[in-house]
Amino acid sequence: MSVEDVSTSPPTSAGTVAEVLQPIRGRLLIAGTLAAFGTMLSLVPLAGIAHVAQLLLTPEASGTDAQIQAQIWQVAGISLACLFVGMSLVSLGEMLAHLADNSITRHLRLAITRRLAKVPLGWFTSRASGEVKQAMQDDINTLHSLTAHFYTTLGRTLGAVVVSVLYMLVMDWRMALVSLLPFPLFLLFFFRATKASGENMQAFGAGMTRINNAVVEFINGIPVVKAFGIEGKAHGSYREAVDTFAAAFTDFTRPLVSAIANAHAMLTPVAVLGVVLAFGTLFTSLGWIHPTDILPFALVAPGMCAPLLLLSYVMHDLHNATGAAQRVHALLHTPVLETLMGGPMELDAKAEIRVEHLSYSYDGDTPVLDDINFSLKPGTVTAIVGASGAGKSTLARLLLRFFDPSAGRISIGGADLRQIDSSRLYRHIGFVLQDVRLIHASLRDNIALGRPSASQQEIEHAARTANIHERILALPRGYASVIGEDAQLSGGELQRVSIARAVLLDPPVLVLDEATASADAENEVQIQHALSRFARGRTVLVIAHRLDTVMHADQIIVLDNARIREQGNHQQLLARNGHYARLWALGGYQQPTEEAQSPC
Repeated sequence: MSVEDVSTSPPTSAGTVAEVLQPIRGRLLIAGTLAAFGTMLSLVPLAGIAHVAQLLLTPEASGTDAQIQAQIWQVAGISLACLFVGMSLVSLGEMLAHLADNSITRHLRLAITRRLAKVPLGWFTSRASGEVKQAMQDDINTLHSLTAHFYTTLGRTLGAVVVSVLYMLVMDWRMALVSLLPFPLFLLFFFRATKASGENMQAFGAGMTRINNAVVEFINGIPVVKAFGIEGKAHGSYREAVDTFAAAFTDFTRPLVSAIANAHAMLTPVAVLGVVLAFGTLFTSLGWIHPTDILPFALVAPGMCAPLLLLSYVMHDLHNATGAAQRVHALLHTPVLETLMGGPMELDAKAEIRVEHLSYSYDGDTPVLDDINFSLKPGTVTAIVGASGAGKSTLARLLLRFFDPSAGRISIGGADLRQIDSSRLYRHIGFVLQDVRLIHASLRDNIALGRPSASQQEIEHAARTANIHERILALPRGYASVIGEDAQLSGGELQRVSIARAVLLDPPVLVLDEATASADAENEVQIQHALSRFARGRTVLVIAHRLDTVMHADQIIVLDNARIREQGNHQQLLARNGHYARLWALGGYQQPTEEAQSPC
């Protein structure tokens, strides 16, 4: 496996967010700039009101009545024009940010889908579905606060602060300084609180993931839970996840409560106005300013409270968005299977499959398979047998390239599996696994998943081969019935649907991994018949637990403790009186009836 676009050192939070938002960063900066200038213009009417009040309160210094009236109309016109243009710019910035948010949502979901299409199939077996769902759905939704609101809110806040501070400094620098006193104290409390909570953000996100996984696992396991009466134990796993999350949430919010309360108390318009009036009264008594000079500060300084409070709320959401961006970033950098250059354009249906010095370990230390060597001759049946944990299913999944070997190689017609594009590989090798995976769609769509262009006649022919056609016709909507809605099928019936899907692909090589393990006796017979018809003329690899189902195989490979212990046909292995003979004797097997025989 190789990891694409991963740096040698883990990216910082800021770097991660910047990388995730790279496709729309320019649009977000433009949206923030528009919001900033729009807010500046929207505050002009406050200065206009202060100027008009000064004209009316000090007429002796403002000229004649006609001059005062003309100035008032001029100020009113400029104020209204600035207000209209400012609101338009803010609206334009918000619209641009939301369009960018829609764009990045689509981009990220498509990018994650394309990435997951390249990852090893084995990656999905080691990931809980709740974890992937959180990144693809919940975390991308959480980014909405960052993309659609943060940049425009930041722009509006900076615009309001910059224009307000400049205006007050022009009017009187002494009053400007005292009017701004509450704001640094607010920022001090706010950043201390957010820094303390940020330290617990990782535990907060991990708690959410654990709850998602617990919910998915509980729902998937409801039939088993009810059948065995272990509701308390099943609920316990979810309750434990909730309790852990509650503790993480408490650690996350505790530093915020008192600090944010104090910070917001300092930044209420009434508190800021009180500071302005108190110092204004003092400066007036000292003869430094005229009473009417207090009015601009009384109007403008409290007006800075709303955008700063709004920014504080968005900054709180920003921590959640940062954690979400890191999880999305991690999913976008999931290790993918590397396809080597030089692979064949087409695979020969009669090509020999060779497994050469194959070794594999999940953890890098304990070998699951060690120096495995064998070949699959075209048109023959090979069975892999052995005790549970011997590595049988791992070997099958390596042949299907769910993951790549730690050492050695698997080749088809001399071409390394890593040189073969996955789409061509899965047209050449079909598989029916013990764990049936169907999508939430109609039976027709499930059968035609690998060949969407297949005709209804071809789909029905595949279903007949799999012994599931009559059962599908008995459903209310036939092939249009949807899995899980109006198509309630048993495990064995679902297995036959998966066989029909493989039949429709018509691959020259077939891998069967204990395909009847979860079926009842009646379904097992029908599955065996279906597989027997489907396997004729193909190269077949069978992973089996019951030895009597594979005794007619051309080649039987016995795995034990990660290595091949014996290899040959049934009679040869019995004659050796070795490991296979002991397994046969312990199983108490008899000659299988025709109905119980496997596709061998």
